[in-house]
Amino acid sequence: MSIHVSHISKRYGLQKAVDDISFEVGSGQIVGFLGPNGAGKSTTMKMITGFLQPDSGEIAVCGIPVKGEAIASKRKIGYLPEHNPLYTEMYVREYLGFIAKLHGVTDAGLRIDQVIQRVGLDPESSKRIEQLSKGYRQRVGLAAALIHDPEVLILDEPTTGLDPNQIVEIREVIRELGKTKTILFSTHILQEVEALCDRVIIINKGKIAVDAPLGELLTASLSKDPNIVSLQPQTRSLEQVFRDLTGVQ
Repeated sequence: MSIHVSHISKRYGLQKAVDDISFEVGSGQIVGFLGPNGAGKSTTMKMITGFLQPDSGEIAVCGIPVKGEAIASKRKIGYLPEHNPLYTEMYVREYLGFIAKLHGVTDAGLRIDQVIQRVGLDPESSKRIEQLSKGYRQRVGLAAALIHDPEVLILDEPTTGLDPNQIVEIREVIRELGKTKTILFSTHILQEVEALCDRVIIINKGKIAVDAPLGELLTASLSKDPNIVSLQPQTRSLEQVFRDLTGVQ
């Protein structure tokens, strides 16, 4: 498995942000990781990428344990966090060159050209990052996540700040990447999940509420326990499933 998460938990003081969750994601899967604000999504993603350590449990990326082999596991991951950190005084190509150097990318110039084209940064690639719109800054972050050609992509709200046309373009990028990479991404735009995902994991109050193929999730009768109960199958929207499982009626 490309991502292996086993019984991980994380506390912030008295609050249990992530409570004994487990899941696996295989190569070539695009998995939507959903939940209301404060459910534990970003904390889980930060633990997978090695930016946070779990209080308990184990995580492995491409068979490499994150705890104890953090650098090796990070080489396998491209990460776009929710709050995209950029050196805004740098030019786009300069910044991507800096990230490529950190990763030890050979033939960095060619690779920079490839990722700029892939994420649609060509029109803005000669500008300083501070001159870019929020949507184009998000593209810079995605390009930086791709620069070392990782096997696993962790994308936390990747379409934040994009206009509808840009969302469609980035959706196509993610779909194409999903043919060869493992992608775990979080979003509040449920149409994105319906358009892209093979499978959906919904987390609520630090626990996994459901983990199922998208098609099964949209046709099964659900309860609020962690299992899908297939009693009287019915077609429903992902929005209704999400609301049913996270307590909003």
